[in-house]
Amino acid sequence: MTEKSCIEFVKMLSSKAPVPGGGGASALVGALGVALGSMVCNLTLGKKKYEAVEEDIKRVLNKAEELQQSLLQLVERDAEVFEPLSKAYGLPKNTEEEKKTREEVMESALKLACSVPMEIMEKCMEAIALHEELADKGTKIAISDVGVGVLFCRSALEGASLNVFINTKLMKDREYAEMMNEKADKMLSEGIGRANAVYAAVSGQLR
Repeated sequence: MTEKSCIEFVKMLSSKAPVPGGGGASALVGALGVALGSMVCNLTLGKKKYEAVEEDIKRVLNKAEELQQSLLQLVERDAEVFEPLSKAYGLPKNTEEEKKTREEVMESALKLACSVPMEIMEKCMEAIALHEELADKGTKIAISDVGVGVLFCRSALEGASLNVFINTKLMKDREYAEMMNEKADKMLSEGIGRANAVYAAVSGQLR
């Protein structure tokens, strides 16, 4: 899926096909946000003005490249984990035995489908942290890209959370569901605040 052209991916996204959907799109947006951070790193490295932070920028770049690849892989994984859930919805439920089997399969599929957007959220939290550092240490000629990058990562974080919640809402195992909801809520609360602070700092430097 990630080897498609931008045009092909958008066409697939807009179609009736079940994948890619909001989860995969969120992962891609996160990857784009991290890529902007990588660009800022590459524009900063080798500049005499930023010699004092060169090693820090190299570290941020290595981490950003790793996150970028992880998020692209999660675009694919999100599509993969949706398939068992899609099949589970189609299972028969005419007899009590069929209903019980369907419920067990659904529960397992929901937990699997929830795992990928949760991982997308975790990666986006790491990406937001990198943008915090870049807002302070990155080249000022690309400060606007730090702002755009962190907004993308925040959007990906929030988008992925909706894909967590749509799955936890249907789970019978409410203890597990609430544990996942609590984890997602904590990341949202922290991540949105941190991303907004980076955006405000960038905006303040541009206006």
